[in-house]
Amino acid sequence: MKSCYIVGAADFAPARFKPAADDLVIAADAGILHLARLGVKPGLILGDFDSLGHVPDFPDVEVCPVRKDDTDSMIAARRAVERGYGRLLFFGCLGGRRLDHTIANLQTLLWVSGRGAEGFLAGEGCCLTVLAPGEAISFDRRYRGDFSVFCLGEDARGVTERGLSYTLEGASLTAGFPLGVSNSFTGESALVSVEAGSLLLYWQDDPSLPLPERERLK
Repeated sequence: MKSCYIVGAADFAPARFKPAADDLVIAADAGILHLARLGVKPGLILGDFDSLGHVPDFPDVEVCPVRKDDTDSMIAARRAVERGYGRLLFFGCLGGRRLDHTIANLQTLLWVSGRGAEGFLAGEGCCLTVLAPGEAISFDRRYRGDFSVFCLGEDARGVTERGLSYTLEGASLTAGFPLGVSNSFTGESALVSVEAGSLLLYWQDDPSLPLPERERLK
């Protein structure tokens, strides 16, 4: 699966930042500063450049208006999906001084999921993704630490969690009560699935392990 690495200007955790030769790297506004420190040349730079303060001198730059509906990372996600990338990995998109942009990036994960692609938000010691209706996701048994799941939007029905400290079978989760917070891995392979509605998954990440694999429910 082709991957696109999208780099924003917030706190940057580089441990999972390992683009292959045929992957696309997009710098969203001042995310280019993170890439410059790593010595990585992006395939595309885009944004309104209010954070960077100037339009960079680069062959492939998309200058966006300041007054717009999309965040810079949302525009980057659109470009990745338009180019056919099936896995989007967001870096520099959690934390920082703008909590509203972190929330916007969580919603961007939901948008990516709705387009049939995988989205991951990588942070310092954590990772997040959205599970679409009719999907299951499985974690390597070597994962350790915290795990949480939250309902996004309308009620999530047919929620199953196996191989975790607290298990569920065909449960319902709502956006109005955080029932799925503060679970944990147990040393077994873990699986989460949802039949209807969408789930936001958070876990204590180990960058030495593969990202979890997802599949459609049969």
